[in-house]
This record gives sequence, C-alpha cells and structure tokens, in this order.
Amino acid sequence: MARIYARGRKKWIVRVFMGYDPETGKQITKNQTIVGTKQDAQDWAYEQERLRRLMGTRAVLRGATIGDLLDDLIPDYRVNAKGVEWCEGKVNLRVRPFFGKLKASSLTTDHVRAFIDMRQTAGAKNATINRELALLRRALNLGAEATPPKAQRVPHIPALQENNVRKGFFEHEHYEAILKELPPEVRPVVTFAYHTDCRRGEILMLRWAQVDLIEQAVVLQPGETKNDEGRVIALLPELYEVLAMQRAIRDEKYPDCPWVFFREGQRILDFKDSWATACFKAGVWRGDEETGKPAKLFHDLRRTGVRNLIRAGVPEVVAMRISGHKTRSVVDRYNIVSGADLKDTAQRLHEYHQGTAKKKADAASGTIVTQAAPQRVV
Repeated sequence: MARIYARGRKKWIVRVFMGYDPETGKQITKNQTIVGTKQDAQDWAYEQERLRRLMGTRAVLRGATIGDLLDDLIPDYRVNAKGVEWCEGKVNLRVRPFFGKLKASSLTTDHVRAFIDMRQTAGAKNATINRELALLRRALNLGAEATPPKAQRVPHIPALQENNVRKGFFEHEHYEAILKELPPEVRPVVTFAYHTDCRRGEILMLRWAQVDLIEQAVVLQPGETKNDEGRVIALLPELYEVLAMQRAIRDEKYPDCPWVFFREGQRILDFKDSWATACFKAGVWRGDEETGKPAKLFHDLRRTGVRNLIRAGVPEVVAMRISGHKTRSVVDRYNIVSGADLKDTAQRLHEYHQGTAKKKADAASGTIVTQAAPQRVV
C-alpha cells in the first residue's frame, strides 16, 4: 500500500507501508521525495512494494544493532583479504564502544557528529576519524545490501577535511644512516622498500612463492595489493643479493617459513619501535622528545622511490605501474623538490646569468666568443 502526495510542481512525497517492527509492533513506512512526473513516483512505490512482497512484511526490519552489522564487516574484510587485523582493531577499540548498542534504524547524523567531536577532543586527526567512519559506512552498506536487509537506510556520514599532502622523502645518506642502526632482521625490509616503492603491508605479506630469484623478479598478484592490481617488480643487483641472503638464512634455520621477511621464523608484524630508535641514533629526529616522533616515516621510502624513478627518466606511466598508483595527482605530489635540487637549479641559473653578461660584454667590445654549455654541479 502506497500513498503519493503532491508537493509543488513536479515534486511528490511517496509513503510506502513496509511492515511492522518486530519488537514494538508499530508500522514501518518508507518515505521518499521524488522529483519528476507522477508516474515516476508510482514507479518508485511499485519497486518498494515488490521488495516488500519478496521479503515479507515482518522480515524487512530485524532490529539489528550497529554491533551486529560490525560483526558482518570483519568477515567481509577477511574474505576480501583487506587488512583484517587493522579492521578488527579499529572496530573493537573505536567504533563498537561508541555505536555498538545503537539500533541501525536509530542511527542519525547527529550520532556521527557526536563521535567526531569525541574523537577530536581525544586528539585524533581528521584522517584517522575518516578511516573509522569509513568502517561504519561500510558496515551499514553491507546491512542494507543483505537479504533480508538488516539496515533500511544509510544516514549521511560527513567526511572531514584532511591535510594529507605528503612531503617527506629520503636522501641516500639518510637511508644508509638509518639502515645501519636497524636490527638485522628489519634491514632487508627497509632495503626492499627503498628500491621498489612498495607499501609496508605489501612487503610484510610477501611470500617466497612470489619471489623468482632465477628471473630476478617479485610478482604481486591481483588482490595482494591495495588497489587490487598485480605488479611485477624487477630486482636490482643490491636487492637481489639481499633476497638471496634472506633465502639462505630461511633455508638453513627456518625451512618451513613462507615469509620473505621474518623474525625468528615468524612474519614481522611491526617494527615501529625499532624504526624510531634507529632514526634517533642516526640523528634523523624532530628534536621533540615529548612526541617521540621520528622525522622520517617508513612511507617516505615509497615517496622517495617514486621521485627517484621520475628523476631517472622513467616515463610517468611506467613509474605509476611500478609503484601501483592509479592517479597522476598522487605521483605529482610525490615528485618533491629537495634542497639539493634547489641548489643545483640556483647554480644553473647563476651560470646562465654569468654567461649572458659575458656575452653582452664581448659583443660590446667586438669580441666573438663561443660559449660552452654550463656544466651541471653534482
């Protein structure tokens, strides 16, 4: 049963009876504003009634809580091999404590804004809050797509503005200095990142089945990367030697270990403390002892790799395929100008001005001089 009300020219309010709340027994209606002809409004109402007939009036709303929807979210991440550990951590630590007991049908944008205010008060960055709200949004969408649906609607979930323009990168001396201070089992991870532009998750999940030392290549299959696209990584001589050594250690001490990068035969899960300590010992630090944050992030290695590819003359399209970036805007952000580049540019400009001034002076005196091209200062 549907009711259609005219609300101005080519604007209609449609109300469709969808069933009963299993707990309160109250009627549930689905309301929608349709802009168009009355036939458009009738077509929308007919589609909702068709769905009601398929699912039954009492099965439309099952009284699911947000916690129930989050329970379905984690298996979805597991099936799609998408950061299950990260998802579980965020859900159980941040999202579930705030939203878990709330009914999906009762969730409003005001609840979301209250969550944002709570997280900002706790000092969370906008990017972090957006990732947490993305989990909530995904859980609601999965509930709405279920048959019968566990959520009738997905309320507006605002996205906060992020200031995530990434600026950090490595000069080679920084890389070597930090590498010397890292534990032996972490050094191969950093070397691989510096030479391949891979993400940390892609590196730590790398298995020996993906490494071909004969062809000197590493294969990332579709579904094993962040953007679900496969890549083939050619091994430079230095990187080949590192992986060959890793393989020798593995074969001798941990023959059953499938992971390329391991600690005592187990996959390396994290090395945040080791990284911070190495940065401090290498003198690469903010100087802020209270924050305890190193000046260099591990992800800076990826930015550096993209920048080095472009500066080595690799076409941008090829560089994007190697690094796994889909949009050129990201590559443009990573192609950062360093202090050395600025000094080199200044020297070139200085030589140009000197040459121009000398040429004018020679022309004024009647002397003809052939000027050699300025040499690049390295």
